[in-house]
Amino acid sequence: MARQTRRAVLAALGSGLAATAGCGAFGRERVDMLVAGSLQKAASETLQARTDVDLAVEARGSVQAARLVADGKRDPAIVALADPALFDRLMDAAWHAVVASNEMVLAYNPQTDGGERVADAATWYDPLRGDSVSLGRTDPALDPLGYRTLFVLTLAADYYDEPGLADAVLTPDQTYPETQLLAQFETGAVDAAFVYRSMAIERDYPYREFPPEIHLGDPGHAERYRAASYELSDGTAVTGSPIEYGALRRDERDATRTAFEAVLAGDWLAPHGFTVRQAYPRLVGDVPDTVTR
Repeated sequence: MARQTRRAVLAALGSGLAATAGCGAFGRERVDMLVAGSLQKAASETLQARTDVDLAVEARGSVQAARLVADGKRDPAIVALADPALFDRLMDAAWHAVVASNEMVLAYNPQTDGGERVADAATWYDPLRGDSVSLGRTDPALDPLGYRTLFVLTLAADYYDEPGLADAVLTPDQTYPETQLLAQFETGAVDAAFVYRSMAIERDYPYREFPPEIHLGDPGHAERYRAASYELSDGTAVTGSPIEYGALRRDERDATRTAFEAVLAGDWLAPHGFTVRQAYPRLVGDVPDTVTR
């Protein structure tokens, strides 16, 4: 993938919410970040290298992360989630910035018999039916990757004319936390996993690609994606849509502004397999007037 770099076009700003200030390494001011699990490596390594601020990065499934903030159990200066809709639905945030896109893939372990079956199959889903391949995924109640896995299978059932595909492929014992999912390859616990393309690229795992009609990464198929949906435990309905990542700044400290400018620049994401479109960052909601456009 070609690396896309560009300068931030927005000045960072916050909603006036307080965040805990701290002193990080070498006396630098610390900025607490709560990020989606799929952003952990990009934020901890590449984003950190793009700023002089000391980033204290905590990674969670995005649904869980949004709930932690909404319930007052976390008070990060910056939140970055794998589904921007969660800012409004769970955090009641007035605005956010969309910073990247991604797509779903089926990663496999080429060193296991099950992984080889996935690699060699004429159709990617054939070896997943039955018990010859151990499959990993995340919990849809905690993480967009989990409900997007369900969306892919729902869309695939229609695309390939395979009714009941999800029931044939999924079992309750397949779920892992997003931050641990691909690590299961290293222990041999799973042969294949539904993941974001960026996750496979970061760990250099081979993967099977899905058609754009089902991989949730093509805005041109947004209408088709809306045919899939999932209801969270609190009754919130989530509908299929092109995958996007959003970020929100929650205080006005200089260190947070500096860090958020680096977040909006987007050049920390492309090397990790994310798609950074020319339209990003895209501002959504009641954006304060002080934003530089």
